[in-house]
Amino acid sequence: MNQPVLNVENLQVSFRTDDGLVRAVRGVSFDIQAGETVGLVGESGSGKSVTNLAIMGLVPKPPGVVEGGHAWYGEQDLLAMSHAQLGRIRGHKIAMIFQDPMTALNPLMTIGQQLTEVTRRHLGINQKEANRQAIEMLDLVGISGAAKRLRSYPHEFSGGMRQRVMIAMALSCEPDILIADEPTTAPDVTIQAQILDLLRDLQQRRGTSIIMITHDLGVVANICHRVMVMYAGRIVEKADAVPLFQEPRHPYSEGLLASIPRWDQDDSELLQAIPGQPPDLAHLHPGCSFQPRCPYAEARCREEDPGLLPIADAEQRLAACWFDIRQRQGQWQTVGGEENVE
Repeated sequence: MNQPVLNVENLQVSFRTDDGLVRAVRGVSFDIQAGETVGLVGESGSGKSVTNLAIMGLVPKPPGVVEGGHAWYGEQDLLAMSHAQLGRIRGHKIAMIFQDPMTALNPLMTIGQQLTEVTRRHLGINQKEANRQAIEMLDLVGISGAAKRLRSYPHEFSGGMRQRVMIAMALSCEPDILIADEPTTAPDVTIQAQILDLLRDLQQRRGTSIIMITHDLGVVANICHRVMVMYAGRIVEKADAVPLFQEPRHPYSEGLLASIPRWDQDDSELLQAIPGQPPDLAHLHPGCSFQPRCPYAEARCREEDPGLLPIADAEQRLAACWFDIRQRQGQWQTVGGEENVE
């Protein structure tokens, strides 16, 4: 395999709160190859967004602190860079599409001002060339009447159009890596599909690597090559996308997939919710973080944390579980209750 365009090693991020130290990201490691899309999935609060904010140097300090780890972009460790050094990379070589475009865009600046600010700063081009490129990018992301739209303000755009502006802004400098934080949150499923098609098309044209942060496994199945499942600030399973959907190897991954409606599901079948709640990251218990919600947990799970372990019959696949859950599948149940599947 070629040298990864980004290699994150043992990332640790915490937040100081009145309730104690919240360990939001606990030893996360992953890499991404050129032209690859990697999905980062899990429930809200699992650490997905904080992981990528740390890579971009955007964790608010205080209360946040990056306690350890490395994020290698080539020979450069992003976590060791100064604010000025990161500023030359952020938005240029590594760009991010934020979850809420209305709050990410400046309401007091026109769309044109915000698009040209990025290219003039990072590419050193004049205003005329920056305007030309801004029009070209708005055309590329499917916004009609681009020349006139440069004079519009964010509130004059629909949610889907603002999301497209964010994509245009992120891609203006042709970054090597694009971090997309829930880019398909628009309620209109047509807009969701259009945004995914746009990202896939732009990736094929430019060879951009994409980190897709989402809780929507449908998005993962549609666009991602590999998947990392996060729970309680850690990665609990790493796999190629197709094998993960065909045969999850961590109980949490199995639970996520069991909770998704299927096209062939009978109307009488109930969705299987994961019982319980995610753990309090300020007061973590010993052992596996998922064991209070896991239908397969045994005494060892309550005492020892397995970490990410290689799966013997699956090359380049890891799961943070002591057991082969395939021998136990069909037992999904509420903790302390009766089985709810036959």
